[in-house]
Amino acid sequence: MTKKIAFIIFAGFCISVGLYPLIYFLIDPTFGLLNSKSDLLLNDGIWNIAFYAHISLGGLGLLIGWAQFNKKLRKNNVNLHRNIGKVYLISVLISGFSGLYIAYFATGGMVSTLGFSILAIVWIYTTLRAFLEIKNQSVKKHQKYMIYSYAACFAAVTLRIWLPILTALLQNYITAYRIVSWLCWIPNMIVAFYIVKREKLNNAYIRTNA
Repeated sequence: MTKKIAFIIFAGFCISVGLYPLIYFLIDPTFGLLNSKSDLLLNDGIWNIAFYAHISLGGLGLLIGWAQFNKKLRKNNVNLHRNIGKVYLISVLISGFSGLYIAYFATGGMVSTLGFSILAIVWIYTTLRAFLEIKNQSVKKHQKYMIYSYAACFAAVTLRIWLPILTALLQNYITAYRIVSWLCWIPNMIVAFYIVKREKLNNAYIRTNA
């Protein structure tokens, strides 16, 4: 019961933040993080293409990716699982490389740029590895890298949790943003590591007692 409630909360965060980019398109095009950007950057065509590609397809990846961890879906509807996976892969690649570009212009300078750049690289790498592993019929390794991939994707959620908290505590948006550029994803990867480790131990226990 506890796991079910936790998964519902997890899915709720993913869906709500996955839909978050709609605010930019339907309500306020200068919403949120854009308030900290210069007019010169906001009028840069390439940056705008990269920014909206990043938030739109990153949001889509977050919106659909959580469903891949539903065991019933994987077991009862393999084709849907594969199709969602294909959409997720394409979304991550476009959003990840776009994110790598816009990280160069991140608020907070080099500290933020480095944090978000490494996040983008980790996200792209783990997603590609997950794809290559399933192509090689290595299901367990595919699952492992997908856990890491979605942990990186979930940074979109944790960023929006940590940023207002740290801004309120530090009374300094720039400092908070620099910290969040690392805090939004490193704890996620640590949690992913322990999930992968636990799954490995469970599988070993099942094989030993089969």
